[in-house]
Amino acid sequence: MNKALKRRGKTVVGVVLTALMLFPVYWMVNASFTTDANLRKNPPNLIPIGGTLAGYRAVLSQQLPYLSNSLLIGLLTVALTLVVSAPAGYALAKLRPKGGGILSFALLVAQMIPGIIMAMGFYAILLSTGWINTIPGLVVADSTIAVPFAVLIFTAFMSAIPEELLQAAVTDGAGRFRTFWSIVLPVSRNAVVTVSLFAFLWAWSDFVFASTLDSGGGNQPITLGIYHYIGNNDQQWNAIMATAVVASIPATVLLVIAQKYVAAGITAGSVKD
Repeated sequence: MNKALKRRGKTVVGVVLTALMLFPVYWMVNASFTTDANLRKNPPNLIPIGGTLAGYRAVLSQQLPYLSNSLLIGLLTVALTLVVSAPAGYALAKLRPKGGGILSFALLVAQMIPGIIMAMGFYAILLSTGWINTIPGLVVADSTIAVPFAVLIFTAFMSAIPEELLQAAVTDGAGRFRTFWSIVLPVSRNAVVTVSLFAFLWAWSDFVFASTLDSGGGNQPITLGIYHYIGNNDQQWNAIMATAVVASIPATVLLVIAQKYVAAGITAGSVKD
């Protein structure tokens, strides 16, 4: 009886805490369907009484270019991150080059550098190369955040791949690249999905690099779109919240689809696939 009561108590506490954490999300969705007049009521309505789709119509007419830019930047960041980090992780895990331990430590240190410091350095580099206010410039900058994390994930995951599997490929005549492409990458599916998801989310939610490296022109991502939208529409809260809801959809869908792969990829090294 006591155990049952404890379980129920824990369940109730868990539900309450979850509700508190998710309430801002609910309020964002509620406000996106609520008219500005109802939002200004004190207290405001907890459900969208007399709801409106005006905010979403404003998003479709004004924010689609920002959304398409963010989607393109996110996908290119994923591609560049995988191209760089997967071979690097394989080399550190299986080829074990000299200085590999130092490189792994350097990757850890790189993740501790504040983004604004990196942004200022990138600004000087991109300005000299003519990549300021461009999508390639943002892709390169966003990849620098994702690559260190990705290399560490790939290294941990690929270290758990049995050597016998690689030796069998070598015996069949496969070279280093063929072994990596045909054996290691397919086996590392969970790590690939994990790295791709985090790289996309970092690029999708980036504001520091975007505001520093692309403050003008037609290549701005959705984070800057929301920032400018708030500045230009500080009284139209339903449109602002609708923009936030639409911007949250890709990340939510990806997290739901890839959650089991992410869990397996992050625990790589402690639990074999």
